[in-house]
Amino acid sequence: MPKGENRIIRRRITSAYLSSIISISLVLLLVGIASMLMVNTRNVSDYFKENLRLQVLMKQEVSDSQAEGFRKRAETLNFVRSAELVTKEQGEKEMAELLGRDFLDIFETSPVPVSVDVGVSAEYVSADSLAVVSAILGQDPLVDEVVYQKLLVDTLNTNLRKISMVLTVFIVLMLIISFALINNMMRLSVYDRRFAIHTMRLVGATKSFIRGPFLARSAFMGLFSAFLAILMIVTGLYFLRKGFAQLFEIFTLDLLLEVMGIVVAAGLVICFVSTYFVVGKLVGMKNDELYA
Repeated sequence: MPKGENRIIRRRITSAYLSSIISISLVLLLVGIASMLMVNTRNVSDYFKENLRLQVLMKQEVSDSQAEGFRKRAETLNFVRSAELVTKEQGEKEMAELLGRDFLDIFETSPVPVSVDVGVSAEYVSADSLAVVSAILGQDPLVDEVVYQKLLVDTLNTNLRKISMVLTVFIVLMLIISFALINNMMRLSVYDRRFAIHTMRLVGATKSFIRGPFLARSAFMGLFSAFLAILMIVTGLYFLRKGFAQLFEIFTLDLLLEVMGIVVAAGLVICFVSTYFVVGKLVGMKNDELYA
């Protein structure tokens, strides 16, 4: 075969090889996005739940120092995640912003009590659990009332369950589509080499011997494509952090490493498995079927 034709064939093979890697990288990017949603579902749910606050209102005669003592005691309880003292002056300032600066003029003494804003752990944010938490906090002789928005709690839990179900369906569909796309790309990539496989079979090569180079090539493609996908994910997160820094209170480095592991595993497993079965099918083809 002339050198010019050899050069053209090598160029076509290289072009097809690079095209496959780029295509697989884009599909693995979808896998990475799905993985980020999957590993962050619980964290996002916990984030919203732990931002819910119970307002513990102290009795009128309770001083700031006494309320501070209650705050410290509250922080020792296993269901309390955080507790913040709101002094009478802070409470008056917040009320003035809501009702106007002269709202206190109609009262002889300030009706705003000292309070403590309590954040509870995510697993306790449900109607039944918060009722128990409120009863425990309300047993303290300094406490007048424990206030929280019951309707908001029910709405939050209902919406989070719906969002979790939708995300689960979306992630499963995305993973199925990703597997199908990569499988088809690997099938086309290997199918182009069917005549080489047929020649190897004619000279007596075993299935395992024929599969070896193809499996090694597919493993490299999977790893390199995963590397490119991870690079795109990290770059996207870098720019996303500038505009939405608060997201990184939820998305931690541990979760990023977990997503990277899923992307690498998906790239390797899907490419390897697809190539294994495609090569096995091509080895068993008859001569007439090679030209189909």
